[in-house]
Amino acid sequence: MSQTVGDFVVERLHARASRKIFGYPGDGINGVIEALNRANGKIEFIQVRHEEMAAFMASAYAKFSGELGVCLATSGPGVSHLIPGLYDARLDHMPVLAIAGQQSRNAMGGHYQQEVDLCSMYKDVAGAFVQQAATSPQVRHLIDRAVRIALGKHRVTAVVLPNDLQDSTYENPPRKQGTVHSGVGFARPRTTPYDADLHRAADLLNAGEKVAILVGARALGATDEVIAIAEKLRAGVAKALLGKAALPDDLPYVTGSIGLLGTKPSWRLMTECDTLLMVGSGFPYSEFLPQEGKARGVQIDIEPEMLSLRYPMEVNLVGDAKETLKALLPLIHQKTNGAWRDGIESEGPGGGRSSNAPCSRRTGSIRSG
Repeated sequence: MSQTVGDFVVERLHARASRKIFGYPGDGINGVIEALNRANGKIEFIQVRHEEMAAFMASAYAKFSGELGVCLATSGPGVSHLIPGLYDARLDHMPVLAIAGQQSRNAMGGHYQQEVDLCSMYKDVAGAFVQQAATSPQVRHLIDRAVRIALGKHRVTAVVLPNDLQDSTYENPPRKQGTVHSGVGFARPRTTPYDADLHRAADLLNAGEKVAILVGARALGATDEVIAIAEKLRAGVAKALLGKAALPDDLPYVTGSIGLLGTKPSWRLMTECDTLLMVGSGFPYSEFLPQEGKARGVQIDIEPEMLSLRYPMEVNLVGDAKETLKALLPLIHQKTNGAWRDGIESEGPGGGRSSNAPCSRRTGSIRSG
């Protein structure tokens, strides 16, 4: 039996180390579903009750595994239901690929049942890469690029597959002009700032007397390094929602959540500090950060567009949180004055919601984790 385009898509995703796909069957995507059945468990298909959950689950899978999340849905209403979950991944900078079913190529442009301009629909949520396949040889580089861009740029990507194309015989691109010959493979780079920038950051942090650290989602793999730098700086550590698992809550200097449902110690940490180190966080509510001009700031983030966005930082470091903190640690002096840290620890874990948090209902003491 010849290999179909659906078979090739499954095989290519497996070659890219994808092992789970979340989705719901339907006429517009059944060519890929049947290929998954023929693949004898190479990739586990997790059927959901509703397409929206498929995208949310793919986003969650990317968050907790660090790998590519993949979801699929049938044409028309199926793929439109993926959008809320895809926005969750996009706004949290998670690599997710959506495989979107589409009506037959012969029917396109004919106001056919469930015919939707998916590239236009997905232009915002999957703007990093969204393409509709027209021929079999095109599918190879569409899948390869969609996966590489999602992983490399921490973005949502989408590939639209007409249902008749999924069942057609797969053909490799011919060796001729006007074709693309792509390959698999992606390894995350080691990204750290220049030494001069690390020294500038260290000088600023060493000069601070009341240092606060805020960690977010991209600090999840840097637990040991955050603890080490907090110990050297005698700093308190608050956690944005997506950074709740970055540090254990039983550390006495961890003040818990920050923001609308944050703790009183976290509020005090931010309002009274003279230096802020933000690690891998896009925490959106600037009113819960230090008042502008009251604290000097250093930010570490792998995404350049997130730097100095929530608070005007003096030193912005583009890099992986773990590797950047490892390079920064030898430059940090051990602080001996423990008054600031002692004050943070004296309030104990938790401590209740921020006193001025504009919350519509009373929530009492909120602890992360």
